Amino acid sequence: MAPPSPASTVTDPPPRPVATPPQLDTAPQQLVAGLLGRADIRINGDRPWDMRLHDPAALERALAEGNLGLGEAYMAGAWDCDQLDGFFDHLLRAHLNREIQPARLAWHALQVRVFNRQSRTRAWQVGKAHYDLGNDFYEAMLDPRLAYSCGYWRDADTLAAAQEAKLELICRKLGLRPGMRVLDIGCGWGSLMGFAAERYGVQCIGVTVSKEQAAWARERYAGLPLEFRLQDYRELDASSLGGPVDRLVSVGMFEHVGRKNHGAYMEVAARCLADDGLFLLHTIGKNRRDSVPDRWIDKHIFPNGDLPSVGQVGDAIDGLFVAEDLHNFGADYDRTLMAWHANFEAAWPRFAARLGETFHRKWRYYLLSCAGAFRARELQLWQWVLSKDGVRGGYRRSV
Repeated sequence: MAPPSPASTVTDPPPRPVATPPQLDTAPQQLVAGLLGRADIRINGDRPWDMRLHDPAALERALAEGNLGLGEAYMAGAWDCDQLDGFFDHLLRAHLNREIQPARLAWHALQVRVFNRQSRTRAWQVGKAHYDLGNDFYEAMLDPRLAYSCGYWRDADTLAAAQEAKLELICRKLGLRPGMRVLDIGCGWGSLMGFAAERYGVQCIGVTVSKEQAAWARERYAGLPLEFRLQDYRELDASSLGGPVDRLVSVGMFEHVGRKNHGAYMEVAARCLADDGLFLLHTIGKNRRDSVPDRWIDKHIFPNGDLPSVGQVGDAIDGLFVAEDLHNFGADYDRTLMAWHANFEAAWPRFAARLGETFHRKWRYYLLSCAGAFRARELQLWQWVLSKDGVRGGYRRSV
């Protein structure tokens, strides 16, 4: 038989090098791997929510520092995951965050309980650190109105539609009518104020601690009966507003108030609102009163943030307001965050040189870990409707 011609010779390709998985040599590393296994998360597994470990020291950081260590290790590239949202859904469904309580968390917990971390001077820090990142950045990530809070997805299939549905929901719950005066505490980029003025013919005053937000809103809504103030909420009273307002609203701002200031915040709201007015409070909430703010979020995303529990809100309104309605649509925040993340990743090439890869990983971790937390129902989103003395005949939600 003639030998095969060179053209027909078939040779096996050289074997691909196989990366050696990092060895878990220490007891802390093995302990964390075991805990993750209880949440159905495998180290170097092949499912999208499994952890791909590049440096085993990341596990020791997670054990020593909780989410602060885990998140900073991710920012440094010590581990990866194809679906961080799925990773955190599994982790939080298994309540592993309640089992890993590092000793270093004790000082953070003491600070939260003893000191007022949201004082008048410190309240401006989150504006500078987070909301003043750049209006072009937020324009790329958010919807056209720059609504930076949970959308309402019941009948919506796009982010823009979900945010407009949320704004409409708020306006209808408040029973807005032409000529009413509305105060928006923590107005952001003015999404609700602009919507309410355009659709319902109301006048609005909004306060924010972000210079960038105030500047953008003033330009965007020039010509409408809207006033945007760079001001701390504690400076507000009826006289500074030209008399009590008919309606008061606060969307995504109460998370920055802090447990030491909940009562003072509600007193401000009461002194600004007309006796027959309504107050809608839209806030992220936590399931347990005794939990403390996440250290990674506190350090890298929202300085001095402090999510309230139902009980803490109840304590704050005691003697000041009647709770007319409480609506939880926290599951919708998962979808909102995933939409923001998709926009963020699509726009990232525009910001990569300015912000850098560490920021890229940080922001991805923020958006997707929060999506996983809402998916696991570890976090909630509440809309409270409050009145001073109870709506005569009862409050009727119009939606």
